[in-house]
This record gives sequence, structure tokens and C-alpha cells, in this order.
Amino acid sequence: MYVKDAGIGIAPDVLPRVFELFVQEQQAIDRAQGGLGLGLAVARSLVLLHGGSLTAHSDGIGKGSEFCITLPVLNGDAADLTPPAGRYVPVRSTEHSPMVLIVDDNADAAELLAEYLQMLGYRTTLAYDAPAALALVSDVKPDIALLDIGLPVMDGYELAKRLRETEALANLKRIALTGYGQDSDRQRALDAGFNIHMVKPLNLELLEKTISTLLESAA
Repeated sequence: MYVKDAGIGIAPDVLPRVFELFVQEQQAIDRAQGGLGLGLAVARSLVLLHGGSLTAHSDGIGKGSEFCITLPVLNGDAADLTPPAGRYVPVRSTEHSPMVLIVDDNADAAELLAEYLQMLGYRTTLAYDAPAALALVSDVKPDIALLDIGLPVMDGYELAKRLRETEALANLKRIALTGYGQDSDRQRALDAGFNIHMVKPLNLELLEKTISTLLESAA
């Protein structure tokens, strides 16, 4: 299935990343036409869940965009179908599944990330600022914490320090999520008690591998 328009198009440097979370063309300061950069990431996730693919093409700014969805044809009994190699297969979480704490003041981004991790078999809990996160961890003891750095009230660096000082969370692994990726930013994250520093927009496959590796090291 093709969807084609004659709209603003997609810049060549953006096109390879257009399906990543939070990726957008540069917006006017009032963001009158802006969104969160989530729609295409969600669309691709849904198509992948059905064993298909979603691609994008554009000749550049002002030259429109074209999106193509391909889905497998169902022949015979669906129960006999084996998911294509390399495709993501949803996993049902259990009470023993690792718990991931997500702290981000962008509620839409936090909820989308939580849904993605739930599909991978993790349990998740959300907070939209540091005080709420600190209140949560007294009852919910997460295994992994994904902390946005640019939080209101108390930034992610201070929150990571507070979590590191909480005796009951001695084995908690902390991942910093930020738009800044300089060496100084990475070092500041490590000094604050983060195990990993990840730059937005997130590479979901890398995030999945990072979480898995941290959990294995904790075990």
C-alpha cells in the first residue's frame, strides 16, 4: 500500500532517521505545525508486529513524501505461521519480569516507551518528575531506571544521585536519556551514578540490548 503527498517533503539528512523516536524536521519556534515525532515510530512498530515493513521516500524539501507498507499474504491456518526471521515477537510479561522505571516529563514519550518495553516482556512504571519517582521506588523496586535529564523540579543527574543513595536500590541500573552527547555530558552522567548515557533520539534496538546487558551483569 502506498501513501503519497505533495507536501513539505523530507530533507535527505532526516530521511534515514525518520522512523526513530522523536525525530522531526526543524520546526518554527511556535511549533504551530509541530508534533512529538512519535507517529512514524508507532506506525512502523505496528506494521512490524504484523510481519510487514514500512519505508519512506522523498526527493527533498518541498517535493512531497511517499510511504509504502508491505504485509505478508495469509495462506492457510494462521496458527501454522512462523514469524519471519529477525522480526520482533511480543512477549507477555509476568510478575517475575524485570521492572523498568521510566521518568520523563513528556508523558506521551514516556507512555510510548513503556508500551514498547512491555511488548518486549518487561514490566514498567512511570513518573513524570523526580519527586514522583522517589515516592514510587519506596513501593516499586525497579531493576532498571530510564531517566530523562531535563526534568522539572529536580534534574535527572540529581535524581540518579538520590537513587544511588537509596539502600534498597543497591542493584538498580540507571540509564541517562538526553539530547546532549558530548564527552563532558557522558562523564557528568557517570559521575552522577548512571551506568549508561544514551542520546535522543533513541535507537530502540540499542536500548533493548543495553537493558538486557545491564540485567545480565546484575545477575
